[in-house]
Amino acid sequence: MRTTGDRIRHALSFEIIGLALFTPLAAVGFGMPVHDVGVVAVVGATLATCWNYAYNLCFDKAMKRLRGTVHKTVALRVLHAILFEGGLLVMMLPFIAWYLGVTLWHALVMDAAFALFYLVYAFVFNWAYDRVFPLPANA
Repeated sequence: MRTTGDRIRHALSFEIIGLALFTPLAAVGFGMPVHDVGVVAVVGATLATCWNYAYNLCFDKAMKRLRGTVHKTVALRVLHAILFEGGLLVMMLPFIAWYLGVTLWHALVMDAAFALFYLVYAFVFNWAYDRVFPLPANA
């Protein structure tokens, strides 16, 4: 399994790169001021950073217990990303609606777009991260 320091590096690098990509794209895509989208993105990134650490730790422990290894197949990477984004979507929906002053339906559409972006991003980032920082052989 990964060390605490590695998990922190993973979570922080994921969120910093994600914010740099997502905020300007979302502002243009939703026709909203960068500042408003930026606040939502920073709150989301902060929540996601905490969720990322806890979720990945639990997911790895479950994989180790159920499979004897934390090495992921492509199918497990897809499941990992979907479950992560689904949990984050549920946590972010009320904040998006409140902060942006939009209906829950509009917030759901926006949150789904956020989740779709991050779903693809999470898959690519995690795969790249595992290549740049490989798991120990005994993982």
